[in-house]
Amino acid sequence: MNIHRLCGAIVVAIFTTTVASARAEEAKTYQVTGPVIELTDSTITVQKDTDKWQIARSKGTKGIADVKVGDKVTIYYRMVATEVEVKSNAAAKPAKKDK
Repeated sequence: MNIHRLCGAIVVAIFTTTVASARAEEAKTYQVTGPVIELTDSTITVQKDTDKWQIARSKGTKGIADVKVGDKVTIYYRMVATEVEVKSNAAAKPAKKDK
């Protein structure tokens, strides 16, 4: 095998591993289907049975341009943490002594 083919194979292997790792780190995708009951610049709300599902949206949300209140839609979304607050760790507290 010549050096150019070997270098090419290494580059492809590194790229494939990097892309696979990036995909593995994405949060799971969920979906909800129902009629749109409210639409704002930052949210879309659908009725699912007796529940109202309000999902945040942005300028980058695909397919939103044609949506109107009353349309039946399926929204695909991911859960993303916006903040993490650490609470005290119960395991770190000393155990009570039996008398």
